[in-house]
Amino acid sequence: MSTALRSFLFMVLFYTGSLFFVLWAMAFGWVAPLTVQRTATGWSRFHRGCARWLLGQKVVVEGDLPIGPYLYILKHESMFETIDVLCLFDRPAIGAKRELFDIPLWGGIARRYGLIPIERTAGASALRTLRAAAKDRIAQGRAICLFPEGTRVPHGETPPLKSGFAGLYSLLGLPVVPIAIDSGRVSPRGKFLKRAGVITYKVGEIVPVGLDRKDAEIRVHAAINALNRR
Repeated sequence: MSTALRSFLFMVLFYTGSLFFVLWAMAFGWVAPLTVQRTATGWSRFHRGCARWLLGQKVVVEGDLPIGPYLYILKHESMFETIDVLCLFDRPAIGAKRELFDIPLWGGIARRYGLIPIERTAGASALRTLRAAAKDRIAQGRAICLFPEGTRVPHGETPPLKSGFAGLYSLLGLPVVPIAIDSGRVSPRGKFLKRAGVITYKVGEIVPVGLDRKDAEIRVHAAINALNRR
């Protein structure tokens, strides 16, 4: 099957199916946040299935992914990982751009799910709000996942981390698990065509608490870009 046909079938099936999940979350999400969270997990598994069987994209995890009170920091190359991260963790609380919460319908679902809004232009007050939200999700036993580059970047590019990472690292007092991903090789940002291949998550060495902020940034930056050297 050609790449173009695979990509077209994926777009039709995934986005049509996504509408069902959104409507289900809207209809029953008011009952309890857990309903929205379970629906989101089902949506993520549906997405991974579509990627696997329509696009021919297989997911591989290199290294042991520790589960516990950690701050998970991920490379961001494609829409793929923003959805697929729900397959890696149980109901992860993901940092998302504040403006996404203003999208009609989707924004309300995002709030009920428990995504963490990130105000990119604000200062210390926004960081304190972010810390409070992260602490609340940790108390619920949920993983905290952030994409510290702030936006999707083409595979091979290594922009600096946004300043919010260092502040959150210091405020939360959690060890960091950096995770590299090379999704941009087969599902590049803004491209209709998505190629078959292997998408790899590479779990880096845990960054302990108490390091100098600059040292922590250097370690995390190197680890999440580990797959760019392949």
